[in-house]
Amino acid sequence: MQADMFLTKLTSMCKRSTEKGSMWVTMKRLLMKCQARLKKMASNGEPVEYRCLVCATDGKRNISTSK
Repeated sequence: MQADMFLTKLTSMCKRSTEKGSMWVTMKRLLMKCQARLKKMASNGEPVEYRCLVCATDGKRNISTSK
């Protein structure tokens, strides 16, 4: 999901959870390349860029985005 849409849905999920229930937000680092290639890039001085996965759930709905 695109970041703008994710933030819109996250806001509405927060509003619903303040009235009743709870919500969980998790964030994980994603490795888009294999470990051997990442080590080679780091040893050559190339910048290693990691992506981030952000997920939110209220127990019924799940939304996620990566950046």
